Amino acid sequence: MPYPPPQFVEPEPYGFIYLGFQAEPAQRSPVYTRTPRRQRATAQLVQAVPALVRREDVLSVRAFRAVFIPPLPGAPRYDLAMLIRTMRVDQLQTVRTCAEVSALGGEQILAGVNVARIGDTEARADDAFLFNHFTAAPGTDAEAVWRSVTGWYTTKTGVDNSTALRPIGPSSFALVNYARLPAGPIRFLSGQLTRPSFHRFVRATLDAHGMHALPAVHRLVHASA
Repeated sequence: MPYPPPQFVEPEPYGFIYLGFQAEPAQRSPVYTRTPRRQRATAQLVQAVPALVRREDVLSVRAFRAVFIPPLPGAPRYDLAMLIRTMRVDQLQTVRTCAEVSALGGEQILAGVNVARIGDTEARADDAFLFNHFTAAPGTDAEAVWRSVTGWYTTKTGVDNSTALRPIGPSSFALVNYARLPAGPIRFLSGQLTRPSFHRFVRATLDAHGMHALPAVHRLVHASA
């Protein structure tokens, strides 16, 4: 069943560095609560942001805390995450290896570029944010496959934004979709899983191309811009 494609807008011209941070031992439960250790790690991460944004090659920094991560094999289950925008794509290597980033002690999930975009993911700050990590078989055009299923999401779930990030260099993921959700994580994720069309169209399309989606839902805890 075809779904009307969304209206794509011009991709952002910046570099993106996406980091994950482990405050508590990795857990199987999908619900991430505000434990004292996570609260301390969040405060430390927020305190480190000013030093990063003072750099001339950094445009913005956003820090997130996990709220719901389904325990799927291969999913990155980090307590905290950070998304750094570099002023230019050619500054990715310099920023990702700089002293300010190294001092954070995070794991690099992706360093790359925005290859496709729908709406404005950061139009609001009080919603839940999805980082959907896509694995793909070698040689798969993950961006093209992702584009082919976006119409289902904008039609069926009310999502009106997406920022698709493609890695430059090594990464465990072929694509990471950063999106603001129209509902809470449980409502959103259960809402798609209970729709037969999700399985007939979205999951079938991904399966046909050897792709798997590994979602993680976060809340914003700090934005530098």
